[in-house]
Amino acid sequence: MSEEIEVLHGEKCPMCLKDTLTLRQMEREVPFFGNVIIFSMTCEDEKCGYHQSDVESEEEKGPIKCSFKVESEEDMKVRVIKSSSATIKIGRVGNIEPGSASNGYVTNIEGILNRMKKTLENVRDSADDNTERKKAKNHIKKLTKVIWGQDSIDIKIEDPSGNSAIVSEKAEYK
Repeated sequence: MSEEIEVLHGEKCPMCLKDTLTLRQMEREVPFFGNVIIFSMTCEDEKCGYHQSDVESEEEKGPIKCSFKVESEEDMKVRVIKSSSATIKIGRVGNIEPGSASNGYVTNIEGILNRMKKTLENVRDSADDNTERKKAKNHIKKLTKVIWGQDSIDIKIEDPSGNSAIVSEKAEYK
């Protein structure tokens, strides 16, 4: 399995229609999951900046539901594969939903929690409603404690394509 990145420059961007799109593709072996193909499209035009990425398993998989209890700082290192069709549910904090702008990526538990934390920071800083700001602040505190290993939280992934996973013996699949 080669981890060499294949790159194509000068393709037509689906948004601005200029020949400024760069395509990247890489195959990678993910332990306990198998071979995946990671690909992305990025428009190099400064005004456009279109970006889309995804992860697909080389082997066909059925829909998955996976749960993982984050209980320690060590759990922050657990590998997470998220396809663009996956929903990630983070305890009572919030969800990362699929949609037309959704991306697939390979990260770890800490990366997932930091993505949610950044979203909540945006809500905290831009919400007009005091209650909404306070709720976001409390969720940020909770996630910070989890990241520091001082609290626990459940993370669930639901993916109809089966191209997502939490790569750990602690993960429970349905």
